Amino acid sequence: MRPLYVTSGEPAGIGPDICLTLADRIDERPIVVLADQNLLEQRAQLLQLSIQFIEYKGQQTSSKKGQLYIEHVPLNQDTVTGELNSHNAAYVLEQLRRSAEYAMTGQSVGVATAPVQKSIINEAGIHFSGHTEFYQEYANVARVVMMLATKTLRVALATTHLPLRDVADAITVERLHQVIDILIHDLKSKFKIEHPHILVCGLNPHAGEDGYLGMEEIEVINPVLETYREQGINMSLSLPADTLFTPENLKDADAVLAMYHDQGLPVLKSQGFGEAINITLGLPFIRTSVDHGTALSLAGTGLAKSSSLQVAVDLALDLARQ
Repeated sequence: MRPLYVTSGEPAGIGPDICLTLADRIDERPIVVLADQNLLEQRAQLLQLSIQFIEYKGQQTSSKKGQLYIEHVPLNQDTVTGELNSHNAAYVLEQLRRSAEYAMTGQSVGVATAPVQKSIINEAGIHFSGHTEFYQEYANVARVVMMLATKTLRVALATTHLPLRDVADAITVERLHQVIDILIHDLKSKFKIEHPHILVCGLNPHAGEDGYLGMEEIEVINPVLETYREQGINMSLSLPADTLFTPENLKDADAVLAMYHDQGLPVLKSQGFGEAINITLGLPFIRTSVDHGTALSLAGTGLAKSSSLQVAVDLALDLARQ
């Protein structure tokens, strides 16, 4: 009955708001929110929510409805709802550090994360690319894979947060092998898909159109994909991204591998924005996340939707159960 930890993220955003909705759940294992208790109490009062906050001390049962387990992480400075404060960047990173430590040492089954504001962390003088990179560095793994998912579609990324002009150079034989190995491994081990069917986007328009629109498919991508097909993996060669994401093509696919961030994610988010989630593959623990940002203008208004966090928690618990 190890707990699942949930980081509350940027204190000025909607992270605290959506974490408060976890008090409506009753789960088979404890759900513990990493946050400043005073902040949560103030936000609950602002939203007119009656919640009993309970300090987590290794309890083996889920909290009752209307209760919320928390682990107090003190803010550096008081937060004004909707207003970023670089002095609280260390507070946000402390949530991530604790969640990673607990997962790596087996004190938890994993972590689900609320959104952070990367810009304010960097403004504080701390280089921060995102959750995914933070957990990768903490776990000391060579490569992780970002995958977003809805109820009907999973999209993994060969590259993540890169300027578009750098993407082609980043699509290397070594990277593709690393990414595909992780994707296949985690679809089998975490999602229990024994023989995954994977569709792969080409990098260029029309998947290069036989070299007239780019040579990456011919020289790099397809040769790598062929090595997996020869092993019996049900994987396509590179396909034009503008026609890959049709219902007919996707109906039997377990996952799509896109070459870059804005190739696959706009399609996925158009299908399930607010209910899609982010899963980090390749980590030695479970990590899921919401698919949205901090939405500063919605913080404290009662208008923030918690559906993505709820699905992220559901999936993390399901993966832990498996």
